[in-house]
Amino acid sequence: MTQNETAPNAAASCTHTGLNTMNVPSPELLEEIWAKTLRDKGRRVTKQRLAVLRAVQAHPHAPAEEIHRAVLEEIPAMTVQSVYVVLTDLTDIDMLRRFEPPASPALYETRTGDNHHHAYCIRCSKVQDVDCAVGAAPCLTPSDFHGMLIFSADVLYQGICEECQSETESLSAANQKEQMLAAVES
Repeated sequence: MTQNETAPNAAASCTHTGLNTMNVPSPELLEEIWAKTLRDKGRRVTKQRLAVLRAVQAHPHAPAEEIHRAVLEEIPAMTVQSVYVVLTDLTDIDMLRRFEPPASPALYETRTGDNHHHAYCIRCSKVQDVDCAVGAAPCLTPSDFHGMLIFSADVLYQGICEECQSETESLSAANQKEQMLAAVES
């Protein structure tokens, strides 16, 4: 698995929204969806916007510089600044999601609208998607809404990925998983 790949055993849909999180449309269908969404949001469908969307789709959880390198393969003259402008615009219209792990540049992904979370390895910086929290999640219910309509909660799980774990840490992770499964079953 690459550094920023989605876990292969992730749930097929969010338990709260019911949105399917595993079926990714074909590249052709994605392009049609992106073009329609851009038009619906009042944006022109440009080769720059589509190139950035393709790059982020191909490199989830990537920083702007990595996205720029991927875009250069399609549009050699596109500057880093232009990529930042497009990333900001696509994030503003909810076609991309931006998140910032600790001590890391902002990362981007095309998976939006499902309120998923992220697991971040504090050793190698691997990022993996985590579908909605299961079981008791008291931190996801605010003690005071302050009059706001709450529609999402950003959660970043920090830990040590399997590849970076020592033998002792691997045993602790196995125990943690058993405890979580027992809590969900009860």
